[in-house]
Order: sequence, then C-alpha cells, then structure tokens
Amino acid sequence: MIAANLMGIADRVVRRAQTQGYVLAREVRQELTLAGASDDLWKDVLALARQSLTFRRGRYYYCAPVSARMRQQQTQQLGVRRAVDQLLSENPAGSATPIERRGQDRVDFLQTVTVRTEDGSEYSLLSRDLSPTGIRLVGARRLLGQKIHVLVPRSGGEPTFDFQVRILWTCAVGDGLFENGGAFLDVNRESLEKPRKEDKKTL
Repeated sequence: MIAANLMGIADRVVRRAQTQGYVLAREVRQELTLAGASDDLWKDVLALARQSLTFRRGRYYYCAPVSARMRQQQTQQLGVRRAVDQLLSENPAGSATPIERRGQDRVDFLQTVTVRTEDGSEYSLLSRDLSPTGIRLVGARRLLGQKIHVLVPRSGGEPTFDFQVRILWTCAVGDGLFENGGAFLDVNRESLEKPRKEDKKTL
C-alpha cells in the first residue's frame, strides 16, 4: 500500500482517538480492514500518527495535531523505509549481510550506484552499506555537506530508486579514496527521466 493511503488511514485513526480520547490497537487494525488494507500494517499507521498519539497502559491517547511539515516528513520516511526493505529483499548484488546494530540495522550492501550532484554531474560510486536512515558510499570524491541523488538500480526491470541524500561526513580511506556517509531525505519511486546524451563521469 502506498504511503499516501496509509497517511489517510493514520488521519482517521487520529480523528477517532480525538473523538474517543484514545484508540486501541485492534481499532487501528479495523481501520485498515475497512480501507481494504492488510491489518499487519497497523504499526506503520501508528508510526505515521505518533506525533498525535501517546501510548499509556495499552491505549493510544490523542495528544496534539500534526503539522503539515511533520506529516510530509513522516510520509517521506515511510517511503524511504519501504524502498530500503525492497532493495534488501531483492538483493541484486547478492551481498546483504547484517553488520551492525546502532539504533537502526546497517546491512552490507555492495553495489555500483549513480550519484547525481547539485550541479547536475553524475558519477559512479560503490555503496558500502545501507540502513533505513542512510547509506555509505565509497569513491574518489568528497561530498561533505552536499544534497545529492543516489540512483540505485533494481533487478527484474523495476524502476530505479532515486534517493535524496544529505552527506553528513566524509573521511579518507586511502590515496584519493573517500567514504561518504549520508542520511536519507526522501525517495522518488517514479521512473527516471531519459538519460542525458553526454557521457557519465566515472570515478
């Protein structure tokens, strides 16, 4: 189910909590069923509604409205998480091994990706690992502080995932070789525009 539909269900759950004072987990599952969605997604709905609900003694109490900006951020985060889950399940590179737990699972994800920088230049880099919140890239370019697009190809002819990423740190790992750690901002699932005619730069 797409994130926009889940957001609509989350809105109904919040309104129900506002009317009743609280909602129960089974009531969240009921809202999913009424919308024709799997009730297994009830935790995702609560994650989208978490700014308006607080959990106490088995009940989710209404607490405050969600701003439009926060709502957008929640939808973006859910989209990123689902895209990462799909990449790891497809595992086109054949290397997806858990390597660390630090708040979020980081998974060894070795694959050539395309990086598009703010000036429109494109480079081929190697992804090192992946998590629901970010990605680590290896190449011969420092990207610290930049907002970039990371284009990750998929198997079976599926549309390439276009992640928007903010690079938070860069460190040298060898002569002319750098690691860049980035946080996911959003993902665009739509098919990319036709490739430009000019050749892609390769690191």
